[in-house]
Amino acid sequence: MKVGDILRKKTARIATIRMNETVGIAAQLMRASNVSALVVKDVVRTEGNTAVGMFTERDVVRAIAEHGAAGINMKVSQLISVQQLVSCSSSDTIEDVRHLMNRHHIRHLPVIDDHSLCGVISMRDISSAFDEQAIAAAAPAAA
Repeated sequence: MKVGDILRKKTARIATIRMNETVGIAAQLMRASNVSALVVKDVVRTEGNTAVGMFTERDVVRAIAEHGAAGINMKVSQLISVQQLVSCSSSDTIEDVRHLMNRHHIRHLPVIDDHSLCGVISMRDISSAFDEQAIAAAAPAAA
């Protein structure tokens, strides 16, 4: 199974935030969108909207734990690493993506095809896909 197969089953909406927004805005956006991670876009440095990182619930907790209430006013850019964005493409297999996520200790991965953000895949999505494959493989044997 490919990442694109999973994306086709998900909603097309991708929750994003700009690097210069605050942790508080990011937390509100995650709550309103019912997601635990946002794709961080750099609209200042580049033309268009380039994904430069992921901002997660863990980043919100880290900001508050390290800076107290002032953490809410920190910029998203202060808490993410933009040196090396870990991403995948829709043509990658779920096995390869699972290994990539495990190797980098991440639970959310932006999907980028031809330099364009086309979705986000989570460890939960990968796990569900493996479960579906197991059920499908067992079904003919049960019949």
